[in-house]
Amino acid sequence: MTTVGVLLAAGAGRRYGKPKVLVDGWLGIALQALRDGGCDDIVLVFGAADVAAPPGVVVVTAGDWDTGLSASVRAGLARAERMQADYAVLHVIDTPDVGAAVVSRVIKCALVSRSGLARAYFGDRPGHPVVVARRHWPEVLANISGDHGAGAYLRSRDDVEHVECSDLATGRDIDESV
Repeated sequence: MTTVGVLLAAGAGRRYGKPKVLVDGWLGIALQALRDGGCDDIVLVFGAADVAAPPGVVVVTAGDWDTGLSASVRAGLARAERMQADYAVLHVIDTPDVGAAVVSRVIKCALVSRSGLARAYFGDRPGHPVVVARRHWPEVLANISGDHGAGAYLRSRDDVEHVECSDLATGRDIDESV
C-alpha cells in the first residue's frame, strides 16, 4: 500500500498575520512528521506563498487557494491520484507539535481498519492528520467547498477510526502569532 502525505500549506494565514508556510521551522517539522511517520511520498500544496521545498517533495500549487482549504485538498488529492497512492495522509502546517509518532499511529490504524479512514483525536477534539483511503476520495471531493475540507465527509460516517493521540501532542491549530 502506498501512502502519500499531503501537506496543506496554501493559505494566507490572515488571522496569523502571514502565510504559515513562512513561519520559521513549521514546514520542516510537518514534512519530517510525514516522512518519519511512514509516508512513502509527500505532496506539498502551496498557494499564497511558497518557499524552497526540500528534495524529494512533490510541490503543487492550488491556483484557487484563496477560496479556502478545499482548494488545497483538491490539489493535493489530484496529485496523489496521479501518483497512484492508495492512501492520503492529510496534514496541516499549523500544528507544529504533531510529530511522526502521531502520524504513524493514525496511518497504522487506517491500514488495518475496514473503512480505510482514520483521524487523530486530541481528547474529544478531532484534528490532523487524517488518513483517507483512495476509494473515498471522490466522495470527499464532492463534499468539500470553501474553507471546509474532509471534515464534513468524515462526520457523516460512523466507520472513521478515532485515534487518540493526546498522549503524544496537543494537536493545537495555531491561528494567531504570539
